[in-house]
Amino acid sequence: MNDDSTYNSTPITAIATAPGRGGIGVVRISGKDLTPIIGALFGATQFKPRHATYLAFTQTDGSLIDQGLVIYFKAPHSYTGEDVLELQGHGGPVVMQMLLERCLAAGKEAGLRLAQPGEFTQRAFMNDKLDLAQAEAVADLIEASTEAAAKSASQSLSGAFSKVINDLVEKVVHLRMLVEATLDFPEEEIDFLEKSDARGQLITIQNALQKVFAQAAQGALLRSGLNIVLPAIQYPLPEWQYCNSHTQWKARLFPVI
Repeated sequence: MNDDSTYNSTPITAIATAPGRGGIGVVRISGKDLTPIIGALFGATQFKPRHATYLAFTQTDGSLIDQGLVIYFKAPHSYTGEDVLELQGHGGPVVMQMLLERCLAAGKEAGLRLAQPGEFTQRAFMNDKLDLAQAEAVADLIEASTEAAAKSASQSLSGAFSKVINDLVEKVVHLRMLVEATLDFPEEEIDFLEKSDARGQLITIQNALQKVFAQAAQGALLRSGLNIVLPAIQYPLPEWQYCNSHTQWKARLFPVI
């Protein structure tokens, strides 16, 4: 069984784009120090952080795999908070698999391994690049099936929901301090709770919580959708009746109940 600390500190790689064929495919590598892997892949080539470099992707024997862009993100200024290297090539599944295998071979001595599903985002959370709400929003944004669901997930990913929760926590802590001060100094003539309108603060917190619960319920509906049961009802056919000599017809329609 792998030691968790060692397992979480080893560099990881995976195809970061969706399965299938596309114009562009991305292989991502993340780790605390990617210098040995970069050297094994591209020799003495130096990459300027956050700048794209166009070059050839080759096998160990020098044969060409593809040509594309390499972008290097130096820690902590990356998605995961670690060093990140992204190889952007043509999005064919065979090309991507060859490029991934080349990366694994180049990083074998450094302990490079395949990333588990969601592990890049997990490392972003562990390195304080995302909080838990934002990390969950990443999955919600990817899985969004409607425009409203995508907008809701983007809001959470931007930190809007986390800010609301953090503000509530600060208000609760402040209110707790007032209660503790009143209990610790009962002989004081000052009523900390009354002077600070503790009741009003508590009502404000309760109202804010109700809004949070409503937003969370709405978010759950956007994420999971609704299950609707349509009962099978046998409706009677319209009853046609001849009206007059001008051969006009009218229907007696039955309401849907």
